[in-house]
Amino acid sequence: MAPNKRTLMKRAPARPILATPILATPLLATATLATGKPTKRTAVARKLAVLAIAALGVSALAACSGDSAPLTLAPKVELDRYAGRWYVIANIPYFAEKGNVGSYFDISFQAGDKLTDVYTAHPKTFDAPTKSYTLKGYVVPGTGNARWRESPFWPLYLSYLILYVDPDYQTALVGYPGRGYGWVFARKPVIADAAYQSLLQRMRDKGYDISQFRRVPQDAAQIGNPGFQ
Repeated sequence: MAPNKRTLMKRAPARPILATPILATPLLATATLATGKPTKRTAVARKLAVLAIAALGVSALAACSGDSAPLTLAPKVELDRYAGRWYVIANIPYFAEKGNVGSYFDISFQAGDKLTDVYTAHPKTFDAPTKSYTLKGYVVPGTGNARWRESPFWPLYLSYLILYVDPDYQTALVGYPGRGYGWVFARKPVIADAAYQSLLQRMRDKGYDISQFRRVPQDAAQIGNPGFQ
């Protein structure tokens, strides 16, 4: 028998949860895009989202509980230079972003090391309207600005690890604890293949299995090409 609303409310966790980087799911959209006074339906949606992501987090943590060494972060990140738009050149596909095209993140920083991270993408085809989802967070002190904590809504917080950013802040690599997720970013939607392969090699040096990465189409002509999602 399915649990009723009262049961779901009672089972909702009361403290922050470590989970997979669910950046753009319809479930989170239901829980985060509501405006005005929260309704019972919105509250239940939030609880369901937390429960679903918690279950995914348990599976992810179990899968990542091997002997892999902690990821080495970029030594120092200048936030004012890192701010702005980053196109998703490639990632390790997972259900929240899988199949999206033309995706990018717009990152801005506020006082007190607070940050806003907005993900935008077309679902499956460039003819589809874009969808955007917002995460709020903060820069973890004492990490050279390379470790962030982001949240689509309380009490869920996700890790954002900057592994590399080039001296001109034109390309960047972002990882996640356990190496089950990773991203290749660039300021331009398309980069040379040699530059992409060089970035993948950096991911390999960080301990990633680069065979898991797939490029994200940033142009309609790239859809369906080898190596692309």
